[in-house]
Amino acid sequence: MTATSIEKVNGHDHGYDPRALAEAEAIRTRAAADAEAARIEAEGRAEAEKIKAAEEARKQKIANDKAEDRAREERAARAARIAKLNREREEQERAAREAEEKAAAQEQAEAAKAAEVAAAEEQWRQYALRFYVVCSIVALPVQIAAFYNPNALWLMAAPIMLEGGAWVVLKGARAAAADHRPHWHYRLIAWLLAFIAASINLWHGLHAFDPATAIGTAFASIAGPGVYDLHEHGQIRKRDGKLTWRQRRAQRKSERAEAARKAAEEANRAAEREAERKAAEKARMQLDAARAEEFPKVWEHAVRLAAALGETTVTEPIWVRAHIDIEGCEPGDSVDIIRTRNANAKRVELARENRSANTVSKTTKAQRAIQINGSPRRSSYKPVPPRRTPGDTAPYHPLARRAHGETKRRLNAAKKQKD
Repeated sequence: MTATSIEKVNGHDHGYDPRALAEAEAIRTRAAADAEAARIEAEGRAEAEKIKAAEEARKQKIANDKAEDRAREERAARAARIAKLNREREEQERAAREAEEKAAAQEQAEAAKAAEVAAAEEQWRQYALRFYVVCSIVALPVQIAAFYNPNALWLMAAPIMLEGGAWVVLKGARAAAADHRPHWHYRLIAWLLAFIAASINLWHGLHAFDPATAIGTAFASIAGPGVYDLHEHGQIRKRDGKLTWRQRRAQRKSERAEAARKAAEEANRAAEREAERKAAEKARMQLDAARAEEFPKVWEHAVRLAAALGETTVTEPIWVRAHIDIEGCEPGDSVDIIRTRNANAKRVELARENRSANTVSKTTKAQRAIQINGSPRRSSYKPVPPRRTPGDTAPYHPLARRAHGETKRRLNAAKKQKD
């Protein structure tokens, strides 16, 4: 029976349902609470969005500031690089200009020097040629007078032949030198002709004139070709690159100094080699003495072995062979060392496995439980001990069986390694 029917039975009919009102009120209350919660949640979300937007804006501003700073730094670095490149290019261009100017100045100076040298050479050649002509003019009259004969006037051409022959032969020497051909015989013939002309001037001048005229004309016959040949000889030496007397002297001095330096270096190297040899010999003798004192048997065998092999000293291969023959191993090892090394290696292995070096006693007659297989031989006890049957002892745990098997395997391995 519902509340409405009860109220009707009791005579109280107010026209509404209190339960429905309560439920409606509860619904309204929940709706209001939900609305309030939704409003609070919406406000919280809006506030969170606002905070998030502000944070994003702050982060974006920081990122923009960082990007702007990076861009500014990059622009500054690029400007600095460009300025540096410009400076380097300007320095290179300035250095290139200075080098070109220096090269041009040097080339100009060399050209000026070469022109000056060429002008001096040409002037010297002209002076030598003019001096030759003057000397020929001075020497020819006495020679012509020497060959004068009214009945043979053609002999007066002989002096011209002598002076002209010397001139022609000297020009031949110049041509041979220019063509890089031997020229000594041309110069020899020119000097021979000059001496013949000088002899004629000297002889005829002494007989027909005074001694001054004789000596002067003889000197003119030699001086003219001689000065011109001196000029040509200088040109030949310059062309062939021959050194002057001062240069040859300086070269010989430098060669002697270099030879002395090389001799001193060779003496120093020889002294160093001798010192090294003596030091090596001393070290070898000390080593031989130490080996003879520390290993007398091996040393005695090594000496005999060296004598047998034809060696005057105990070399290293002979010492190794002798040590192997006597000790059975190479130098540095021995039986005691090998045993100690093996024992230490075993200790290290046990230490790495976190086990003690003291192994379990291998007692062959230890009491065994019934689970362990015994020896097939019968017991020698009198009287016979009571027979044990399966079930007398609780069986081993599988872990205990596994541990027992592991211990047994280790004992067997240790026994094999020792053997």
